[in-house]
Amino acid sequence: MRGVIILFTALGTTLLGGCFLRLNGERPLRARGWEKKAEVANVTPKVVQAFGSPLTSLPQTENRTSAHKDGIHQVELDPKCKAIQDNILSSSNKKKRYTEDYYLHVVKKLQNCTWVRRPEESAKFRSELASCCNAVNNFIASQNNTPLGSNMSYEVDSRKTIHITEDIFRMLPASSPLSVYPFKNCAVVGNGGILKNSSCGAEIDRSDFVFRCNLPPTVGNISKDVGNKTNLVTVNPSIIAQKYSRLNKKKTEFVGNIAAYGDAFLLLPAFSFRSNTAISFKVYHTLQEFKTTQKAIFFHPTYLKSLARFWRTKGVKAYRLSSGFMIISAAVELCENVKIYGFWPFSQSTEKIPITHHYYDNQLPKPGFHAMPKEYNQILQLHGKGILKVQFGKCESD
Repeated sequence: MRGVIILFTALGTTLLGGCFLRLNGERPLRARGWEKKAEVANVTPKVVQAFGSPLTSLPQTENRTSAHKDGIHQVELDPKCKAIQDNILSSSNKKKRYTEDYYLHVVKKLQNCTWVRRPEESAKFRSELASCCNAVNNFIASQNNTPLGSNMSYEVDSRKTIHITEDIFRMLPASSPLSVYPFKNCAVVGNGGILKNSSCGAEIDRSDFVFRCNLPPTVGNISKDVGNKTNLVTVNPSIIAQKYSRLNKKKTEFVGNIAAYGDAFLLLPAFSFRSNTAISFKVYHTLQEFKTTQKAIFFHPTYLKSLARFWRTKGVKAYRLSSGFMIISAAVELCENVKIYGFWPFSQSTEKIPITHHYYDNQLPKPGFHAMPKEYNQILQLHGKGILKVQFGKCESD
């Protein structure tokens, strides 16, 4: 097994569909770093049997139903798919280089396995996350979890603190605005070029709650692929600094652009780095000044630190988790069913069709410090365990 589960280690140089931008507003992520010269993969005979010959496709498998102990019928995976998803994806990553074609072949095999939701696995994993992190109460900074007069440590600049004055305290909601959980069906929408011509817009918009990342475009013709609905969108402070001149100018332009998000929450990392605080507060005050329907809310640094510790125990040892991974983690706690779109770190589809880095541009990020391969591997494990579903390609038309 060790040779194969290298599987997604080369993904570390990618942005993973544009949602995994660093939220400190300084350095973005590393560009795609696919090695064009492949090393020979050491694949064991057992793994070869699981994947089949590289020249043959895995036939669409059929699942079977079995009775749960409480009399509820549940769908079981085909044994071959179960072997691929449970054994291969759960194996440890190794630092080995492979071509993009190799990974696309592996993903294509996974796509041929019918995804099955496993309620027991979902409940178990949700319980793990709740015990360590408790997104329901701690994901968002509120007056309930951020006492007036306290000194709160920053997420990354942990030796630095911010005193919670009355002015700051008044910016916080009385309690978490997401406490009306669980949401039935949630969509976490990344910004990967895989969304172009995907026809996923209608499916995304049918979700009860839609998470997006870094103020992406959703209006015009692109809406048929990415949808319009937005309930929460993260805001990278670098976007405010570079595109909107830190809101010292261009306030009207900013307010006009975010109108597309309806009454969504704008989620900012005000307490991750001290350099983020002023610009995040500026967003809050601008929304207040223009009486917008959108509301600015802030990540709670304690939640993010707890989440980082949780994933560290599972091998994700990054300087900082990516924003997309943070949102996916919170969604698993807050939602009964989670489906993610637009997370695709490849430059082409499994059919060899070129794909831009984002669905709205092909700008590659600069070097960064996230553990992309391990994060993406964890996402695939969650998919394989039936905890969330990854949309790999086009959606079915209505």
